[in-house]
Amino acid sequence: MHNHFNGLKTVLLMGGMFGILLAVGAVLSAGSGRSIFIWVFAIGGLVATAVSYWNSDKIAIASMQARPVSRDEAPGMYRIVEELSSKANQPMPRLFIAPTMSPNAFATGRNPQHAAVCCTEGILQLLNERELRGVLGHELMHVYNRDILTSSISSAIAGVITSVAQIMVFFGGALGGRERGGNPIAAILMALLAPLAATVIQLAVSRTREYDADEDGARLTDDPLALASALRKLQQGTQQAPMDPENQRTVNTAHMMIANPFRMAQMQNLFSTHPPMDKRIARLENMAGYGGNSPRYN
Repeated sequence: MHNHFNGLKTVLLMGGMFGILLAVGAVLSAGSGRSIFIWVFAIGGLVATAVSYWNSDKIAIASMQARPVSRDEAPGMYRIVEELSSKANQPMPRLFIAPTMSPNAFATGRNPQHAAVCCTEGILQLLNERELRGVLGHELMHVYNRDILTSSISSAIAGVITSVAQIMVFFGGALGGRERGGNPIAAILMALLAPLAATVIQLAVSRTREYDADEDGARLTDDPLALASALRKLQQGTQQAPMDPENQRTVNTAHMMIANPFRMAQMQNLFSTHPPMDKRIARLENMAGYGGNSPRYN
């Protein structure tokens, strides 16, 4: 059991998303007099998500234009991942490097046998070997904890809710007409609020997974301060060299990255896929017994 009960939080949050989906379905069924619509959207969303999940490694790697690397090309990265994979008694993932100076890293793949770890050129230059080891431990734990499956399910449910809500808005009164037993006000409110609620819950699921990967990765490397130091550098590095928020392919991959790759204002933190970096660093420092006041090192 994780110290912060993130597994339980994820179950509760996923249950909340199912609850929203059922509420949207109830309003839609009441307005149209038919329940088939909700099943059509649900099945379509799940099929699309299954395809995305099955090919998650290919999609993410292609979106970052990353190239595979060998032991000779990236000896430090290769040595660290090989050591940590062996320590975890898991297969060695494929390694990639993305051609961007924005410092970041991510892992993807439907299971440990089909996993890939990608570092940007920027993070390889920014971090020392100890810090890079902390980052790679974090990314490997995303794979070992099956976080790709969790994020795929939450994305599927959020996508279904959004699609159904859009249909409700498009057909408006037809799906909320009183003559069919529906409530047009309830239909409009549900259409507007359900996608927002689903998005907030989806982001909360993503945040709990980041906390888990921080904690488990620190245990895998036996060095929580290394990851804390890396996150501190990444917090500054991503603000100095952010990725392009207008690039949809990058946006679609951003939730997988260890640090938010975009420059964001304080008011936008609620809608971030990543927990506040200060809180992540404080938790890691607490693991090391420094109570949020660990020594800095380069």
